[in-house]
Amino acid sequence: MTRARNKKDLTPEEKRAQALVPPEEQPYEVPGNWRWVRVGAISSLHRGVSYKKSEEHKTCLPNDCLILRGGNVKEGYIEFGQDDIFVDRSLVSDEQIVRKNDVIIVASTGSAKVIGRTGISITNYTDVAFGAFLMLLRPCNQSDPRYLGYFFQSSEYRNRIKILASGVNINNIRADYITDTPCPLPPLSEQNRIIDRIERLFAALDTAKEKAQSVLASCEVRKAAILHKAFTGELTAEWRKNNSQSASWKTLQWNDFLINVEAGKNWSAEERPPQVDEFGVIKVSAVTWGTFNELASKTCLLAEQWNNNIQIHAGDFLFSRANTIQLVGNCVIVGNITKKLMLSDKILRFTFNKQVIPEYILYFTRSDLYRKQIEQLASGNQDGMRNISQKNFRLVEFPIPSLEEQKAIVSLLSNYLQKNETIKTLVQCVIKRIDSLKHSILARAFRSELGTNDPAEPPAELPV
Repeated sequence: MTRARNKKDLTPEEKRAQALVPPEEQPYEVPGNWRWVRVGAISSLHRGVSYKKSEEHKTCLPNDCLILRGGNVKEGYIEFGQDDIFVDRSLVSDEQIVRKNDVIIVASTGSAKVIGRTGISITNYTDVAFGAFLMLLRPCNQSDPRYLGYFFQSSEYRNRIKILASGVNINNIRADYITDTPCPLPPLSEQNRIIDRIERLFAALDTAKEKAQSVLASCEVRKAAILHKAFTGELTAEWRKNNSQSASWKTLQWNDFLINVEAGKNWSAEERPPQVDEFGVIKVSAVTWGTFNELASKTCLLAEQWNNNIQIHAGDFLFSRANTIQLVGNCVIVGNITKKLMLSDKILRFTFNKQVIPEYILYFTRSDLYRKQIEQLASGNQDGMRNISQKNFRLVEFPIPSLEEQKAIVSLLSNYLQKNETIKTLVQCVIKRIDSLKHSILARAFRSELGTNDPAEPPAELPV
């Protein structure tokens, strides 16, 4: 049996042949002066820093290096400040210090969406390295170092990783998944032209995206301002004048208009929504995002778990007594519901007396006046989940006008906020479209469809 020869023993011709992708494995046709090569032929792969839990620091000490982890790697870039970790420089090799145009890859994670994600370094660092759950690709000198970075943002790469990771252990990707990836390699001068074209097009799209995000941010500011005006009496000032109404508002607490508070139980259940012939219990996320989400529920498996008294119905006013500091105390009014669901121990159901309109109370819970009170009253030391007790939530104060003015406020807010939401949806579609255009530009770039290739140029040179 012939043993495989070490790569160092191969001739330059053999190395070039090994770098090329056979015709049958080439994903698509490229111009005659391009080459399909393995990523490993135009880059070097490096493993991250291994360290013990006891060796990491939460604050930077003298001679420390910041260690990049999965949370630092975003789509195409690196973001610092994600619960940064530092280790002593003695644990880090020179090759593990991040350089400009290095491609940092998430190689181990619990998420199928995140596995294989890449971020590109925009500068040479002296005190930033990368951890053991990441891998790093360093472009070789024979190619434009930016070219590989853009290729690893393309759908060609992402789709390949998605396929390789499915059906196996999605928590890890092997080194050869990366180094064996086919990459279309044009002549160096064409690489430069492609990068320049990509960056000009991306710059224009980024400008458009910044403007769209500015509009999106203004929607949130406008929403907060409208809600503030509604509950300080400014929004209905003209209404009161036209209807000969005085500004005689009362300050009430939950107890003044609550006639019933119900809670469910924390049942052991399967982490999936119930089917037609099943029943379940809702999760905190069912009331997190402004509308009731019946799919945020778990399936109970024992018939004796069912309690008809705490079944959720359309029109129920629900309150979340546990969530993050920004979301605890969130409320929804249940709309259409098709599943057989019960309250959980973290979701309360409120019933009000005739002094208030539920929709008025719901809108108030989305205002800054409400949120500030809730965040002060919530307890818990965890960074994640906070709780608010029944004793504390009852201390929240509500500005309550007459029922007629409550109806007027609900009508005005419904109109204003619906228009605001329509603008938001349109702008979000624009942002999504911009991101889609970037993927399209990259796909065209690596298929020689940007109109930059000169077929008279000699073929791309292969590294040896």
